[in-house]
Amino acid sequence: MGEAPALCVEDLQEGFSNGFGLRSKGFKTSTDVGDKTFVIGCNNNDSASSLEVHIYDKSRGKWVIPTVLGTKPKLYEGYSTVLLNGDRIMIIIKGSTPDDCIWFLEVDTEYVKQQKEASGTEVVAWSKGMRGDAEKPVVISGPSGVGKGTLINMLVKEFPYMFGFSVSHTTRAPRSMEKNGVHYHFTERSIMEKDIKDGKFLEFASVHGNLYGTSIEAVEAVADSGKRCILDIDVQGAKSVRASSLDALFIFISPPSMRELEERLRLRGTETEEQVQKRLRNAEAEIEQGKTSGIFDHILCNDNLEKCYENLKKLLGLEGSAPTNTKPSPKGIDLPPNHLVSKIDNKILIKNETPEPGNASKNSVVLDISSLKGGAPGRTRGLKINVIDSFSESLNGIH
Repeated sequence: MGEAPALCVEDLQEGFSNGFGLRSKGFKTSTDVGDKTFVIGCNNNDSASSLEVHIYDKSRGKWVIPTVLGTKPKLYEGYSTVLLNGDRIMIIIKGSTPDDCIWFLEVDTEYVKQQKEASGTEVVAWSKGMRGDAEKPVVISGPSGVGKGTLINMLVKEFPYMFGFSVSHTTRAPRSMEKNGVHYHFTERSIMEKDIKDGKFLEFASVHGNLYGTSIEAVEAVADSGKRCILDIDVQGAKSVRASSLDALFIFISPPSMRELEERLRLRGTETEEQVQKRLRNAEAEIEQGKTSGIFDHILCNDNLEKCYENLKKLLGLEGSAPTNTKPSPKGIDLPPNHLVSKIDNKILIKNETPEPGNASKNSVVLDISSLKGGAPGRTRGLKINVIDSFSESLNGIH
């Protein structure tokens, strides 16, 4: 922990109070939580592109720079803050896009407490707020040659608008025809190592001197698009994901026998004899872990492809479902551009300072925060929204 000499108490004396903290020059707000004041924002001369966090420890009379986990929100025109349950601060951003206007800074949640204990330093964590809920990601594992890739392709082909894949990160250079953000997120080793240290990855591995991994952000991005994320990873990767904060459904695909698996590997004709033997040795260990480690919620035996596929659909609640050709609708929150914020119980009223007659979507919004789920290092989901057009409706909607 270090002191933050660039900020001082006098900086917070300019500006005005909006009932949830003091806002001043340079987009700074202060929110008291116990004996600490959390200051969020930036200085006028800051070149930073995202919101910064400093803490004033009133019991010690010192400023502290915390370890900040999660993806930080970008800087926009301004923002308001609301303290929720004494363990997180809700940030409502002015001038942002509908899918980037609600954020949460966790200051004393269980996740933050765990990180503080592990690091021995002051910790805060960012999480983006999203409307509605997301279905659990699906982790599918199994030995090479068991047919899990074929099963996943069948699933995506039948339900193209229901499932999506997270894009992995790697430190290797892109090959010809590979596009950043499509085939992989190509990144520098130092950046990926720091992100791993900051808890931004669900699983990672070193392969031939390069790092590969699945980031929390990549999985959440699939859910943000309205799709259910599928993770096709090995048993070790599944073990890491199981130990993470991600709430997922874990499915292991098993062959009917080692002899059958060997036949399938040889029929592919893509590996040398040495590679086949190596895959078979790895398969024995993976099958043992898949069946006895307790990592997986379900084990499917792929002794018949069509039967196994029907069982997979049943586990995913798709048995008898008709495929949909409807693309998921966006779940952003369209807030009034200039707003005032108030809170009663589990309702947040965001009221337009300059109402537009006949334009309800730009006047007032009530956010219901009674069913929040998840949080850092992923998303905070479960926000419910109600658009209202008059002050009387505002009063009725917030009670």
